[in-house]
Amino acid sequence: MKYKKNQYSEGFSFCGTAIGVVFLVWGLFSIRILWWFIISSLIGLSILIGQFAAIANRSRLRKLVKIEFETNPNVSVQDISKNTGITEKDVQAIIIDLKLRGGWKGAFSPMTGAAIPVQDTSTPEKESKFCFSCGTPLRENNAVFCAYCGARITE
Repeated sequence: MKYKKNQYSEGFSFCGTAIGVVFLVWGLFSIRILWWFIISSLIGLSILIGQFAAIANRSRLRKLVKIEFETNPNVSVQDISKNTGITEKDVQAIIIDLKLRGGWKGAFSPMTGAAIPVQDTSTPEKESKFCFSCGTPLRENNAVFCAYCGARITE
């Protein structure tokens, strides 16, 4: 599988799918003009095939990150990025998707960024700072990494 930069977070789009459908329908309604039917239908089909390929690739990337967590339960976002070649931005997006789908239950150490397999169920004491990537309240004001998505916290 060939990976392109930020392919997970920017690869699929509902707007692109809608444009593909519009071209395909436009081609089908213009069947009386053969050359226009062929051109617009081919454009629509190629856009839709690209969008479906992006969906399939997103699934493969999720599996790859999940395997990283299974092989090394204390891995960090940076380590996953180095091991797989996936950008940190995409790794963070994949982690959030895995958590939303129930594919990975865990957290990240606020100080080291290492994964913690079982998520802490305590409530945050003070919610003064939030993660810029996922919006989760930070439990510790001096945290360097987000406990939810593993993103590096910058001031």
